[in-house]
Amino acid sequence: MKAHFLRRITRRDFLKYTADLCFKLGLSSIFLYSCKPDASITETPTPVKKSSMDRTPTPTKKPSIDVTTTPVRTPGITGSDFEPAYVKLHRTGELKERAEELWAIMESCQLCPRRCGVNRLEGKSGFCGAPGATLVVAAAHPHFGEERPLVGNGGSGTIFLTHCNLRCVFCQNWEISQLGRGIKRTSDELAGMMLGLQEIGCHNINLVTPTHYSALILKALDIAAATGLRLPIVYNTSGWERLEILKLLDGIVDIYLPDFKYWDSDMSAKYSSGADSYPEITREAILEMHRQVGVAKPTEDGIMQRGLMIRHLVMPNNTGGSEKIMEWIAENLPEDTYVNIMAQYNPVHKAYDYPEISRRITGEEYEEVVKRAIELGLTNLDIQGYWWLQR
Repeated sequence: MKAHFLRRITRRDFLKYTADLCFKLGLSSIFLYSCKPDASITETPTPVKKSSMDRTPTPTKKPSIDVTTTPVRTPGITGSDFEPAYVKLHRTGELKERAEELWAIMESCQLCPRRCGVNRLEGKSGFCGAPGATLVVAAAHPHFGEERPLVGNGGSGTIFLTHCNLRCVFCQNWEISQLGRGIKRTSDELAGMMLGLQEIGCHNINLVTPTHYSALILKALDIAAATGLRLPIVYNTSGWERLEILKLLDGIVDIYLPDFKYWDSDMSAKYSSGADSYPEITREAILEMHRQVGVAKPTEDGIMQRGLMIRHLVMPNNTGGSEKIMEWIAENLPEDTYVNIMAQYNPVHKAYDYPEISRRITGEEYEEVVKRAIELGLTNLDIQGYWWLQR
């Protein structure tokens, strides 16, 4: 797994942060793969096929658009006035009730669009691979490679949750999402992680791939809120979410951070394990997320505390239908919707089995998407990823 945030801080600083976190949480055995790139894994990964294609292309020309311009930001609320959404529901007891409602759904699991129907309460695993009703955590630490309004000075308090319901062939975190690399934890322990991240100065709790663990997350959040957790909750998701489940998260999640991976269902089915419903369901999910939290507006010091932040990863050969996605966002959401046009596609895991996605993107491919987004009138674009191509 590649630790992109190491580009922004030194290795020494990173080790200091993670050592401090592990000491305070008592999690000396927690996986911090970025510190252990040669760590062994319990399963042998599928060999990656070699390709004669240039794996590190550089743009053939300078961009004709100004990608150094700071994205347009709308002034937000002051940090001192902020209270995370879940605190009120904790006080009334509704947060606990929502957790119990999600817990009951696991008896015939319908937490994600796969709707496997397995009884996770009896320890059975569905398509996602989660071990029944048990939480598995791969890593927890301040992350400095997320969007700038999430990172600030203290980092985004990121908790990587193991397993995934999409299983994309190009997943950069495939050791976690598909091999199941991680340690079993209780909701009490997850609550402790959240509080520890708050204590060392993180700006939020960033839950990566939370969908299949939503019941356990809400249990942990209720425990942590009772002990003083007051950080915004970031729901860092693939975007493929059932509306019924999202409505149970209304008033709990502060920041939705969904991917919008594909426009075409044939592409999502091909590269994400038959998930042909991805485009339609994700569009509906993003609209619901926006209804709940609105446009993402940072505080006066640039820190995001509430709102919708959409990610789109530009892929080679327009696999994701990038321009169509930009058009949909412009037509269905406010012009100042936060959109991160990401440039860091890397052909890892099984990507070399598919020639059309077995290379990195070119500068021209990325520039075309950014140009189209600007032409459509989108004003809050995170396009700093362009510099990743020019390293």
